[in-house]
Amino acid sequence: MATKPMTKAQLVTALAEKMGTDKKSASAALDAISEIITAEVSAGGAVTIPNVGKILCRARPERMVRNPATGEQVKKPADKVVKMTIAKALKDSVNG
Repeated sequence: MATKPMTKAQLVTALAEKMGTDKKSASAALDAISEIITAEVSAGGAVTIPNVGKILCRARPERMVRNPATGEQVKKPADKVVKMTIAKALKDSVNG
């Protein structure tokens, strides 16, 4: 098991090798994918990456939370959170 996550530079290098292109093109492709996902999820949509998973934005309602330092109950306003559901194909490849 890897001890450190793959960096962007390592990902760009691996992508360039897999695509058979230079690092500049691979970096541009990675940046474009990132921008598309960000724009779609920010607008309330979802993006499915085949064999990897689904990224979506979910609204959380207003709720009561506790300050761990003081124990005081505080009302936290409604907000949004980004969720990622991992695809079954990726889970199966990791587990078997």
